[in-house]
Amino acid sequence: MRDYIIVTDATSDIPNEMANELNVKVVPMSFSLGEKNYNHYPDYRELDIKTFYDKQRAGQTSLTTQINVAVYLDFFEEIIKSDKEVLYISFSSALSSTYQSSVLAAKELNEKYPDFKIITIDSKAATLGETLLVKLAAQKKSEGMNIEDLSKWVDDNHLKVCHYFTVDDLNHLKRGGRMTAMTAFIGTALDIKPILHVNDEGKLIPLDKVRGRKKALKVLFNYLAELSENLEEQTIFIGHGDCIEDARYLESLIKEAYKVKEVIIHPIGPIIGSHTGPGAITLFFLGKHR
Repeated sequence: MRDYIIVTDATSDIPNEMANELNVKVVPMSFSLGEKNYNHYPDYRELDIKTFYDKQRAGQTSLTTQINVAVYLDFFEEIIKSDKEVLYISFSSALSSTYQSSVLAAKELNEKYPDFKIITIDSKAATLGETLLVKLAAQKKSEGMNIEDLSKWVDDNHLKVCHYFTVDDLNHLKRGGRMTAMTAFIGTALDIKPILHVNDEGKLIPLDKVRGRKKALKVLFNYLAELSENLEEQTIFIGHGDCIEDARYLESLIKEAYKVKEVIIHPIGPIIGSHTGPGAITLFFLGKHR
């Protein structure tokens, strides 16, 4: 039986050290900031994340580009030529056409290399929620699970990965078409903070809105308190848009209330950060349902 490689994309925001430790390969993604174009890798080799958010705060607009079929063909084929198969866990198909590109590439390579398996899975997840799923999958692989069984396990369990968000700058939601200009103006004036989550279809959906940053962070914690299971066995991820103190405050709420296995705080990368802006906070954990 051939060995296989777990692959994800840079939208996952997987920490570079974790990707190396788990032997997970990461497909880079492209974005522009101002008039310059970059590729995003887990090691931030082309643009560090602090500079990215500083330039956003200074008014530069960032845009993202989906991964095209040709990039997937090259990336997957390199793995096949090393005599390994591919299990790709993708960014949510409801938020990007990236997954569809991976399906087309996998179909072409499965025809070209019929003795190799190239399996692509729609995580219906984003940023560190995608990483949480990838981390769990890598643990199952290390326990000896084969590629077909792991593919089924991911499909059976991906909707247990809960995603909850709040953003600080409503103008980024306005630019992304998720909020009208008038709503963003009024919300900013009244210090309104939206609460959003990723639903079972992998779509980003507004849930609630509250006044004040601290209250918004407490609402995120409340969702964890309501929906999570077996926290003492879980790794919880908190993502932040260059607002580490808010991330640590949310971590303190969790650790004061529960004995959790691990909390990992990591920046939201430029792909998701292009749409959420500076000051976003994200929370990911395993729960009963989304």
